[in-house]
Amino acid sequence: MAERYDCHYCKESLFGRKYVLREENPYCVKCYENLYSNTCEECQKSIGCSSRDLSYKDRHWHEDCFHCFKCSCSLVDKPFSTKDDQLLCTECYSNEYSSKCHECKKTIMPGSKKMEHKGNSWHETCFTCQRCQQPIGTKNFIHKDNSNYCVPCYEKQFAMQCIQCKKPITTGGVTYRDQPWHKDCFLCTGCKQQLSGQRFTSRDNFAYCLNCFCNLYAKKCASCTTPISGLGGSKYISFEERQWHNNCFNCKKCSVSLVGRGFLMARDEIMCPECSKDV
Repeated sequence: MAERYDCHYCKESLFGRKYVLREENPYCVKCYENLYSNTCEECQKSIGCSSRDLSYKDRHWHEDCFHCFKCSCSLVDKPFSTKDDQLLCTECYSNEYSSKCHECKKTIMPGSKKMEHKGNSWHETCFTCQRCQQPIGTKNFIHKDNSNYCVPCYEKQFAMQCIQCKKPITTGGVTYRDQPWHKDCFLCTGCKQQLSGQRFTSRDNFAYCLNCFCNLYAKKCASCTTPISGLGGSKYISFEERQWHNNCFNCKKCSVSLVGRGFLMARDEIMCPECSKDV
């Protein structure tokens, strides 16, 4: 006697009938579809064994129901996108939701590389330097007057040139006598130290730090022999081609300050009237 081969669920014989195996158990088509078939998202009907079941993120469709929500073209074996759980062909999604290139105004297709800057988007091939027209890609660039420039072109077209080294000044810089300088090029004529950020003065159109200017050109105090800069509002006393710092202009004998007071010269020394009587 032949062994029976029945549907695992309804127990009806499967001899001469189509059936489906699931976990090694046979099911007649009717039972399998009632128990395990998925429901189509589009038509809400069961996707039978004789139909192709297309799935995406735990959702299922008949092959004929798997189409673009807007233009109804078939999406079977084609790339597609989703928006608000709706299936969209690449063209409809791009026209509706994709960024437009700031340069050519055409859609930037999903999956294609795009460049973005300050809320605008470009195709990679459209993101070019305004001057040389070469693609900028991931290189540094400068945005000016609604155009993009690679750094070399920007420097050639817009950057000021240092009066000393003749190279472009891209950041910072110093202006002296209406001429631009790199900070590294704006140096003391004497000691060659940077003058940017510190006090300096000039002589014969050459810039000097205060120390070099005082050592080279300032008059020397007749009392302490150190330079008298006269800069920054500092005061000094001048008498018969000799100069003194204000705080050095004192009586040689009693050291009282003679600033704003009468004094006498005795043997080339300044003295108050009282001390000069003893000389």
